[in-house]
Amino acid sequence: MYMTKTYAMKAELPLTFGEALERVKRALLEQGFGTLTEVDVRAVLKEKLGMEFRRYAILGACNPRLSSRALAADLEAGLVLPCNVVVYEEGEKTVLLIADPETMMAPLGKPELDAVAREAKARLERVVAGLGS
Repeated sequence: MYMTKTYAMKAELPLTFGEALERVKRALLEQGFGTLTEVDVRAVLKEKLGMEFRRYAILGACNPRLSSRALAADLEAGLVLPCNVVVYEEGEKTVLLIADPETMMAPLGKPELDAVAREAKARLERVVAGLGS
């Protein structure tokens, strides 16, 4: 199931967490986004707080061409780069959330970032739609 929130794109995937995480990374690559960072939130919370938590990953996805265009338009665009992607377990399924680049860049108030944000969003919507079907 694919849905859009005002700040994110969301899909519920009928996959295990591990399968979903790998498919998300592949789908991101197909749309030109590499994974710069991967935070295993479960491991961090266990190590730092001794806390048990569901499997939950935060990916920092970057499309170098789009990022360079955004930074050329405004160095402050780095505040919203890379694009945040969240994958977490929810019962028998896995949830995918991707921050909406248009929403994230809007507070910068730079019209020259609009085209970059639109293109990033279109690519990321293809990731979500393809995995959520």
